Amino acid sequence: MIVAEQKPLEAVLKMMAPYQRVLVVGCASCVSVCLAGGEREVSVLSSLARLARGTQGASIEIAEATVHRQCDQEFLLPLASQVEAAEAVFSLGCGCGVQLMAETFPHRRVFPLLDTKFMGITLQPGVWVERCRGCGECILDRTGGICPIARCSKGLLNGPCGGYRDGKCEVDTAVDCAWLLIFNRLQTLGELESLRAIMEPKDWSEAAVGRPRQVVREDVKVPIEEVIA
Repeated sequence: MIVAEQKPLEAVLKMMAPYQRVLVVGCASCVSVCLAGGEREVSVLSSLARLARGTQGASIEIAEATVHRQCDQEFLLPLASQVEAAEAVFSLGCGCGVQLMAETFPHRRVFPLLDTKFMGITLQPGVWVERCRGCGECILDRTGGICPIARCSKGLLNGPCGGYRDGKCEVDTAVDCAWLLIFNRLQTLGELESLRAIMEPKDWSEAAVGRPRQVVREDVKVPIEEVIA
């Protein structure tokens, strides 16, 4: 899932300052799971903004909405009347959601209320950790399901550097050495011999280098006109 954190309240209030009528939109998917942008967070943040404006002797009208996914336009289109009634939209979605909201409603300013961090997993309640960089060419089949791109601080492809100590990374000693984790996993699987095969330099043209990426499935592609209809 995409993991994000809310911006400081001071930054949120500063963005809202010029407006009297705003719409705060949450997302019930990834950022809801990491407790950053779901329905509850929309309600709490909106209440804090109202209270803060009130302490300044002013008021603000805040409409609240939460959609299933901000990264799919079909879930944004029903917001049209609420967007029209607001002077600005404030998104508690990830960076993808903010951008699609702005594309869907180009006549309204759309502001981000979250800082998008990474693609990760829930390690335990309240703790989310990065597990994928979206590099475009997955090699987990060769590393026992442990990603050296995301979990090795140096992104090494053929074993650890010489700086790890006691199983920890030299860049951050609180982090386990990814390649030791890979070694142990392959040993458990009885596949240590597979490490003798040298991985060639990664094809970084598949990663986020120089242009935005896209995936097109012609067998399921539907013209946007039909989706809107």
